[in-house]
Amino acid sequence: MEKPAASSEPQGPRPVLGRESVQVPDDQDFRSFRSECEAEVGWNLTYSKAGVSVWVQAVEMDRTLHKIKCRMECLDVPAETLYDVLHDIEYRKKWDSNVIETFDIARLTVNADVGYYSWRCPKPLKNRDVITLRSWLPMGTDYIIMNYSVKHPKYPPRKDLVRAVSIQTGYLIQSTGPKSCVITYLAQVDPKGSLPKWVVNKSSQFLAPKQAMKKMYKACVKYPEWKQKHQPHFKPWLHPEQSPLPSLALSELSVQHADSLENIDESTVAESREERAGGAGGEGSDDDTSLT
Repeated sequence: MEKPAASSEPQGPRPVLGRESVQVPDDQDFRSFRSECEAEVGWNLTYSKAGVSVWVQAVEMDRTLHKIKCRMECLDVPAETLYDVLHDIEYRKKWDSNVIETFDIARLTVNADVGYYSWRCPKPLKNRDVITLRSWLPMGTDYIIMNYSVKHPKYPPRKDLVRAVSIQTGYLIQSTGPKSCVITYLAQVDPKGSLPKWVVNKSSQFLAPKQAMKKMYKACVKYPEWKQKHQPHFKPWLHPEQSPLPSLALSELSVQHADSLENIDESTVAESREERAGGAGGEGSDDDTSLT
């Protein structure tokens, strides 16, 4: 089996603000992402309850753009199961109540691909979508999955959705035992548009919804049984030779900068009744009857 590894090609800047060329992340990128997931200095804790914590960090160059970090303890879910759940795109359609449409587009290397994801936003905001270069790397008993936005010539912005920008988003999964782990979700996303104050005030829910993390946990518990009924041996993220995706050259992609996209003014949009009540439109229900 071909071992997933970081690209040996010359690398550009880190996948953060200022990147000018599309590159597959290297070992330093993964180490840098891990360090930021584990960092405590400069982060403001906004929520901590029942094994789930959320932090927010304002980006100095743009005080309206925040980094969000969400961590969850999974006491009876092995790290490798959580890693599978995050990769399994067919299963995501079952448990992710925010998803509108998601699919893989092409393969770049044995541990990098390009994909599409669209999701529901809190009502009555317009829904968002994103094209990302995603890469992943097992690190002993731990795992990292991360992405950043790119432009693909065949998937331009759609009129019915707002094209958001992932400056850098990802997951660090750390094993804490044979059947337990901790997951940290780190996101720096520009949702595009002039957002109303009630969205900015709820930014931790908008980018790292607590309920979505809890729903992910429930999905992990049910995944082994579901996977046994749905191509149990098909895991191209572990076995690259199984991937049915066409290959794509990096030269076909370009970096998606936020300032090149249309700015949608939603600053005067009022919060819906459901959102004020903490209901639909971005966090989904706790009903998991579809996970069968």
